[in-house]
Amino acid sequence: MPSHLPKAFSSRFLKVFHILEAILLVAITLATLLAMVNEFIHVFSEQNIQLTDILLMFIYLEVLAMVQQFVANGKIPVRYPIYIAIMAIARYITLGMKELDGMFVVWLSLAAFILAAATLLIRIGHHYWPYEQVTDPSKIQPED
Repeated sequence: MPSHLPKAFSSRFLKVFHILEAILLVAITLATLLAMVNEFIHVFSEQNIQLTDILLMFIYLEVLAMVQQFVANGKIPVRYPIYIAIMAIARYITLGMKELDGMFVVWLSLAAFILAAATLLIRIGHHYWPYEQVTDPSKIQPED
């Protein structure tokens, strides 16, 4: 659906929006890298690496992969936040295994399983029903 806003306003707004988007992407990347460095410093100072530390580093890695996908393609595949959620659940279970109620661990495991199944369904859906690639902008049909 085309915009009904004046072209001059739209172009200025989009320019500001793209600059803000770039600044936020840089901020997210720097914050993630700083968090990773802090985690490495923690591991080296403790001279002990735990499974929770590794899972946290994987979460940071997935955040960086999301930023990379957004910069490269202008969009984030929905499965990246799902991967982060799965890793966060696994880390939460690992951190509190001794203190967590058994039934709560079952529910968390079920949540991770549902997220994994959703990722599988998304991947299967993309395989059988891929997005159409439009290379010629004149062939884009406006929505009514």
